[in-house]
Amino acid sequence: MKDELLARSSAHWSEARRPGMEAFYTLATDDYRYLAEARDWATWLAQAQASAGERSLRLLDVACGSGKFPNALVRHAGIAARSLPPIITDLLDPSAFSIAEARAALPLPFTPADEHEVTLQDFDPPPEGYDIVWATHALYAVPRQDLQAACAKFCAAIGNNGQGIIAHSAAAGHYVEFHRRFLAAFGKGDIEPYVSAEQLAACLRASGARVDVTDICYDTIAHPDATGAVEGYLQRCVFDDSVPLSELLSRSPTSEWLADCQTTDGWRFPQVAHLLDVTL
Repeated sequence: MKDELLARSSAHWSEARRPGMEAFYTLATDDYRYLAEARDWATWLAQAQASAGERSLRLLDVACGSGKFPNALVRHAGIAARSLPPIITDLLDPSAFSIAEARAALPLPFTPADEHEVTLQDFDPPPEGYDIVWATHALYAVPRQDLQAACAKFCAAIGNNGQGIIAHSAAAGHYVEFHRRFLAAFGKGDIEPYVSAEQLAACLRASGARVDVTDICYDTIAHPDATGAVEGYLQRCVFDDSVPLSELLSRSPTSEWLADCQTTDGWRFPQVAHLLDVTL
């Protein structure tokens, strides 16, 4: 089934799967810290506000998840200290649970506005578009047959002089590579591999966008005794909590990948993320 990955992803963004989400973010919250530290976002937002003039910035948070990136910007990028005007933030996600989580977590200056319970590929952007459209570690489960349409909608949502931001694992990064190995190891033949940052960049360029790429490389680290956290993290990495850590460690080719992630100091999952700046 071509949309099975999207269905599995959506099922995990629910109240029933909250424990899995929280286990995942025990480690994965660092993805957003590293992203927040990757550039001077406070100045970047201030420049966008200057371009918008006296009106508030309009932001579309695509596949908003649970609002981790705006919070990371406030905690690690000095956003609060800049006293920016309110940033009017629309939340887009196919999961009502995610939209509610993101809305409840959204910190100032991000101010929640409209909600769009829909996939990116099915979204109908307003004619005026947005000043900023971003998707941070959000588009892994877009079905292959919808990928070009999703990228076209991302571009269509960017207003005049607007900017797009996508942060996403490269093919060599843990999220994409581990999912590929998981599918090979556990025979999930009806599920597509995750979309990579390279595929997104190619589709965005095919939609007429300019895409500039910045690499962000780091390790996701866990203590050697943090077995429960590591298991929950890895299960959420593949949206499948039916396979325990013991099996992930024992079956090829996940076993080889995880063996390389184990050191005497604990676990180190190698992340290679691409920060895509998208302009039209």
